[in-house]
Amino acid sequence: MSNDLSFRPKTSEIPTRPGVYRFYDKKRRILYVGKAKNLRARLQSYFAPLDSLHERTKRMLLSASDVDWTIVKTEFEALQLEFTWIKEFNPPFNIRFKDDKSYPYLAVSLSDKVPRVFVTRNRELKGVRYFGPYTQAWALRQTLDTLLKAFPVRSCSSGVFATAKRSSRPCLLADIGKCSAPCVPRVTEQQHLDLAKDLVGFMNGMDPKQVEILRDRMLQASEAENFELAARLRDNIEALETVLEKSTIVFSDLTDADLFGIAHDELAATISLFSVRGGRIRGVRAWTMDKELEQTLEELVRQIVLYAYTAADGVEPPSIPKEVLVPGLPDDYTDLEQFLAGLRGSAVSLRVPKRGDKAALATTAQENATHALALYKTRRVSDFSARTEALNKLAIALDLAEAPLRIECYDISHLSGTNIVGSMVVFEDGLPKKAHYRQFNIESATDDTDAIFQVLTRRLKYLRDPETIDAGRFSYMPSLIVVDGGIGQVNAAARAISESGLPDLAVCGLAKRLEEVWRPAVDAPIILPRASEELFLLQRLRDESHRFALTASRRKHSSAISSTLLEIPGLGEKRVMDLLKRFGSAKRLQVATLEEISDVAGIGPELARQVLELLGRHK
Repeated sequence: MSNDLSFRPKTSEIPTRPGVYRFYDKKRRILYVGKAKNLRARLQSYFAPLDSLHERTKRMLLSASDVDWTIVKTEFEALQLEFTWIKEFNPPFNIRFKDDKSYPYLAVSLSDKVPRVFVTRNRELKGVRYFGPYTQAWALRQTLDTLLKAFPVRSCSSGVFATAKRSSRPCLLADIGKCSAPCVPRVTEQQHLDLAKDLVGFMNGMDPKQVEILRDRMLQASEAENFELAARLRDNIEALETVLEKSTIVFSDLTDADLFGIAHDELAATISLFSVRGGRIRGVRAWTMDKELEQTLEELVRQIVLYAYTAADGVEPPSIPKEVLVPGLPDDYTDLEQFLAGLRGSAVSLRVPKRGDKAALATTAQENATHALALYKTRRVSDFSARTEALNKLAIALDLAEAPLRIECYDISHLSGTNIVGSMVVFEDGLPKKAHYRQFNIESATDDTDAIFQVLTRRLKYLRDPETIDAGRFSYMPSLIVVDGGIGQVNAAARAISESGLPDLAVCGLAKRLEEVWRPAVDAPIILPRASEELFLLQRLRDESHRFALTASRRKHSSAISSTLLEIPGLGEKRVMDLLKRFGSAKRLQVATLEEISDVAGIGPELARQVLELLGRHK
């Protein structure tokens, strides 16, 4: 099937050197930009049989009409050129970043003749030095108010500054010591610029040594009986100490580092960036990206790091610390280090933290990213218009007469073929209806398709005969039945529907590996657009049914283990509960050692030996 792509170049024509390649559509729009250590080897992987490719890669290739490449000397040059082209052309199949610009920053306009310090949410001002982002605007304003006591830099707008300069009358901030009044001028423009640079220097490192320098100057002023200056320096020291106290030390070595937490699924990724300067957390930044082509964590790291440390034309990029800590290292991480070092002007270390305070903070960054991804999904779910769009487009994709307002999704879970459980979850109007969830215990099944058939057969009898005892909410008619799986599971569900005498029920399946939507007796799957609301809805259904089935299967397994343990003489219900509580799960108990089991209160070596023997037979 690879020959279906008419634009495929001859293998002999593709060089084996490093380079950057571009796929184009019929209008010569760039669809995708990538780099390769060996262009021939990389491009040949795209022109494998289409059926063997990931669905999103296949979709990109079917949209393309041409490919070309540019040879460079090294992988490092390829990295630079790839990123330049991605920024310039914004190809639709490269990852798309959604920077969260709602966070406030502390900014200093060093390019101004008379610099100004201010709070802003705009990261695109030219000639401005940014610090942050910060999570709370009010907290940042309090910090700025405190900093102005030690560094009385102009904070007024250009209009206010111009008015004060014309009238030769400074504003109230000058009278209360929070502005050095360069408008009058009480200080020269150069003195004010030096003051602004001191503020930037302090914000860059949050270095406590600045406090010690001021303390020495205060003592000198006091000894010289310049008590007015000493009092002013004392106030400055208190202001800086207040700012430092609000910034907790997280690295004992007072190092500068950025930590990236990355959480991702098939459609999107969220990034949490903790900026640490002088051992203190100076800012937290978060953003989301849509994924088009399938990418590993390591591939994401490369794109995310490049994005984080570059900026739009005319905007000063964020500062790069000497350490960049990430959850995974791409293959070309040494080239990435070289690229970052070129931007920073000195060496940059890119690594995965393994232990100590840096690993602990990296875990916190990861937890923030995971939470942000869950929140991103939740916000999409809570959007009524998005849910309506999902249901309507799903109806169109599946040729349904109307939007499926009640959808039931089924999944099978088991542990090595035992404790088989089927789950039924229900979504109404695009939201979970947990009161209608059900689980099905299955005695035996030849495979997952047989289990799906059994579950649907049992469920559908309540639709055929709604007066069945305890039918309850089982008697509600679904608009659509979804199964977790591909064509095999879908055909099994269709057979159960046919034999139930309810042939009008619509059914489809979602295959996890490529996110394909299958219908019964149809050879080709439906490919829903990536990041679309309808695919997002089906994924939530599938993931929820899987979670519900897995939970029920584990609960059933733990119950079976408990019953088995009660067969041991001298091991009552309390000790069984203590065992399961101590190890957290039946699975963990099954792999515990004799010594670990013996340590549980009331369980000696003899009972521990019997437990191991019994669990060994139970596996």
